[in-house]
Amino acid sequence: MISDILRKKKVYHKCVGCGKEFPHNFLPFCDCGHFIDIQYDLKTVKFNDSSNPYHRYFDLLPIENPDNLISVDHKISPTHHSKNLGKKLGLPNLYLKDETVFPTKTTKDRMAAIALSYLKEVGIKEFCTSSTGNSSSAMAHYIKSFPDLRVYLFAAEDFLDRLNFEENDQIVVFVCKGATFVEAFAEAGKFAVRKGLTSERGFFNPARREGLKTAFLEAAESVPKPIDWYVQAVSSAMGVYGVYKGAKELMKTGKIKRLPRLLCVQQQTNNPMVRAFEAGSEVIRPQDIIKKPYGIAPAILRGDPSRVYPYIRKIVLESNGSIKAVTEQEIRDARKLVEDLEGLTPCFTASVATAGMIRMIKEGLISKKETILVNLTGGDRPDSAPLKNVHWLERSDKGWKLADKNDLTGQELWEN
Repeated sequence: MISDILRKKKVYHKCVGCGKEFPHNFLPFCDCGHFIDIQYDLKTVKFNDSSNPYHRYFDLLPIENPDNLISVDHKISPTHHSKNLGKKLGLPNLYLKDETVFPTKTTKDRMAAIALSYLKEVGIKEFCTSSTGNSSSAMAHYIKSFPDLRVYLFAAEDFLDRLNFEENDQIVVFVCKGATFVEAFAEAGKFAVRKGLTSERGFFNPARREGLKTAFLEAAESVPKPIDWYVQAVSSAMGVYGVYKGAKELMKTGKIKRLPRLLCVQQQTNNPMVRAFEAGSEVIRPQDIIKKPYGIAPAILRGDPSRVYPYIRKIVLESNGSIKAVTEQEIRDARKLVEDLEGLTPCFTASVATAGMIRMIKEGLISKKETILVNLTGGDRPDSAPLKNVHWLERSDKGWKLADKNDLTGQELWEN
């Protein structure tokens, strides 16, 4: 039993806006409009002697009863001292966090493991969500560990081929023809309301952020010097938010001496956060929104991060960091450098982060003496057989409707 190794603890929920406290449950938002975050009794935090990150950092994860924690044999992912790439760039203290080692080859495996454990613990059995591919593939991989859970997954048509998992009765897939990720995400929320289900909320599911922060908890123990910069490619910047919160927790417990500066990186063809940030705007303006996102890094094709951006801007400024965009050629060049010099195989999304770091170095915005951690958030997954059991939706004057009248299973799910 996991409980023979780990001890039960209390998890606290508190609004980041007004400070109101809530019981341990799934409640993404406060009445004041801000989101609810997780807190722990940091005076009692200890790291357990385990190579499984969810066991080692259990005291900083949003699960009260260790028996509700997913049973997976995850290991702490490698933090490479990038000596060859570092030498080429003049960076003696460059480190790459290799998240390609996970079963679905993405850092979102961390998110899925903790988010599903959390949903199970608070009594949720059916929920709705959306994804550009990584989150949903990870959730589909791990949901088998919780046979009582069922997910209704909404995907934009362009991301259907990124859903790489074995079909099973726990996953119901709706595909929105011609939709963007943002539109599919919105429809998942509407479906949840109509059916009386839980809308999982992506960034605003606190367990997602808490799971993703474990990458930094690991790196902070692996890198021999204080980390000056944390670099990641971003869509909603859910992982960056979690990392910065985790860094604060480490500093409050005396495990690190200072917080990292944050560098969030987007591709030039889809850079709503960069546009707003460089304009000094506190919000995403209408002219910042990318209505039809495109680019070679599909995992971060979110054209409208309006609800999350103010929170990301706040922590980036607090850390004295930045939000940058890079071109397709810079992304391709960065990927090749990592492959040739370090023998790692990041995807284009992960390479966005490396490209952003290189640009900051060339512009003199990062000192070559500083210690830099770049999170290579994933690698390319092998092609899998196309999903067959999907339910297609099409636009109508009254919103989305089932496209195939002969899809009787979809009709029953959609209309009843």
